[in-house]
Amino acid sequence: MISAIVTYKIKAEFFERNKANIEKFMKDFEELDSSEFQYNVFTKQDGLTFVHHSLYKNERIQKDLLSVPSFIEFQKQRDETGLDGKPEIEFVNLIDSSDKKWKK
Repeated sequence: MISAIVTYKIKAEFFERNKANIEKFMKDFEELDSSEFQYNVFTKQDGLTFVHHSLYKNERIQKDLLSVPSFIEFQKQRDETGLDGKPEIEFVNLIDSSDKKWKK
């Protein structure tokens, strides 16, 4: 199991574009087998800091998601235009979950 948290802050004027890009790749993610991954996006209270949390059953599904064209375009636009600072990427270990599909 792979679990990653990506946190980044965007420029205020990039908010609507970032939100639209997220909605686009999430729609494309719906076409994939959701039993193999979980992907959630949050904002912190400042409204400009985004937190993406992903759980993948294995490296194959992680690679599949990260290669979805709309996800690649989201990252490109965010990194080239929207970021206020650098993203922070953390890998965390799942101890337990209320969702049975993520239990060991």
